[in-house]
This record gives sequence, C-alpha cells and structure tokens, in this order.
Amino acid sequence: MTAVGLPTPGGPEALVPEQRPVPVPGAGEILVKVAAAGVNRPDVMQRKGLYPPPPSASDIPGLEIAGEVVALGAGVTSWKIGDKVCALVSGGGYAEYCLADEGAALPVPAGLSMVEAAALPETFFTVWTNVFDLAGLKAGESFLVHGGTSGIGTTAIQLAKAFGATVLTTAGSPEKCEVCRSLGADLAIDYKAADFVAAVKAKTGKGVNVILDMVGGSYIGRNYEAAAPQGRIVQIAFMEGSKVQIDFMRLMLKRLSHMGSTLRSRPKAEKSVIAASLKEKVWPLIEAGKVKPVLDQTFPLEKASEAHARMETSAHIGKIMLKVG
Repeated sequence: MTAVGLPTPGGPEALVPEQRPVPVPGAGEILVKVAAAGVNRPDVMQRKGLYPPPPSASDIPGLEIAGEVVALGAGVTSWKIGDKVCALVSGGGYAEYCLADEGAALPVPAGLSMVEAAALPETFFTVWTNVFDLAGLKAGESFLVHGGTSGIGTTAIQLAKAFGATVLTTAGSPEKCEVCRSLGADLAIDYKAADFVAAVKAKTGKGVNVILDMVGGSYIGRNYEAAAPQGRIVQIAFMEGSKVQIDFMRLMLKRLSHMGSTLRSRPKAEKSVIAASLKEKVWPLIEAGKVKPVLDQTFPLEKASEAHARMETSAHIGKIMLKVG
C-alpha cells in the first residue's frame, strides 16, 4: 500500500510517500480501506519529533480515518466486512489501509461524505471527553474555547451550543470571528484587537464556567482571571508553551479546577466508552444537520506535506483533510 512515512523529523517536506505492507488486524481490530484521513496538530508535532507514537502504534502519522471495513481480527463482533466507518486511531491514518480498534470506530453518519466523516473522530472524541465528561459542562452554563476556527474550536462551539451553553470564543481576525458566530458562538473575540478577559467579564459579569484551552503559556493565568468562581479549565495542548510562572492565588480564591488530558495514549476501553457516548448523544445531532464538521481544504494523500504546510500557516478554518485513492 501507499503510506506517508516520516524517515526523519523535520518540516513538511519530511513527509514522504512510500510503500508499506498492508497491516493485518489482530484480536479486536478491524482493517479499514481508507477513503480519507484528517490532519491534526499532533501529527505536526510528531513530524517535528516532539510527539512520538505510543509503543504499540504505527509510526505512520494520522489519528482519524474513514473508509470501508475489509478484514476483521479475531473476536470482532461490532462490525462486518463492507461496513462504512470512521475511527479514532493511534497512528497509521496517512495510508491506503489502517488498523482500528473495533470500539473506537463509529458508523459514518447518514448524509456525510467520507471526507466529512474522517473529520469527526479526533475533534469530537477530544471535545466530548474534555468538555462534557471531564469538565461537566451543563445546559445554562457559559463556555469559552480558544481558537474558535480550529478543528477543535468549530466542534466545541457547535456541541456546547447544541447542549444549551452560552458560548464564547477567541479567534485571530474579524473574518474568523464571523465564522464562529455563524456556528453558534454568542460572543467571538478577536484576540489580536481586544483583551479576551475583559470581553468575557463584560459579557458574563462573573466569568465563564468552563474553559477549553489549547494555547497555554500566558493564557493560563488569563484563564484564571476569565473563569467564574468554581470554574473548570481543561488543558489539551500548549501551543504557547507548557512552562510558565504563575500566581496560583486566584485558583484558590475562586475555587477553580484546572484539569488536563491527552487522548492518544488512553486505554482502548476508555476510548470505547467515549465512542458509545458519541453514538448515542452526538451522532443523532449530526444526522439531523444540527452539528457538522467544518472543512478547510482537502489534499491528495501524496501531498500530505502541503496539508501540513497549510496547517502551519494557521490560516485554515476547520479541518484540513487528506483524500486517499
């Protein structure tokens, strides 16, 4: 099969199409003939040598796919050959065939193309487990997500709004802020032109109940300022850095909770639980057209380097995708 390898870490040009053996599914795994794969920030980090795959995962980048089941490992009961699925994977997505754990796969929602379906797993698993499971966002609460036009941001805005929250977000231009509002954000703050802490307090009075942050750095202390008493902050990345000097007094005085998680290395059983929740609570919203993946650009698999170059401009709105075959 054709796959996109990474012989040595580096820039986008380090991604090189090559020939690999088609993988064989083990117990509990399905083999998917990939139609499309998503491009995500962790892929960029892996390409740079900063985010190695777990020991049992493929060294091929790619954390989400959609396609057709073509082989079953021992004990698989959830799927049959010919089923159309999208799946969260620990690696291997940038290829014509990819293994997935049966519990981390979901049916392609009715009405979605394969490219749209492949845009779902990484962001929807991430947003659901962090915003709703970990932070416990409830209807009637307020929610702030940074980077509103990223794949995570566009997903978080829509899901938080669909489940009854007041949604605030930050984005890097008036045009991006308009996109956020079109997706349901009640307030979109151009962080290059305004102080998001002041804007959040002006909108809410007391601050927001839940914050989803992938920036880190200087945003950590500012999130403490923007949070309401007993607010919950969930950290999922550190684009501005993970090491900061900070005064934790506000964390104590406001009784805040600051949590963090990663997704890729979590046990199969935990990913299966997230998938089951998505199928029950979110997939009906997608099939009803109330929530949708937002797509930026789609590149052929062999041009994965161009997809990574696009992501590194940060000009994209929504998901950058690879089409296979």
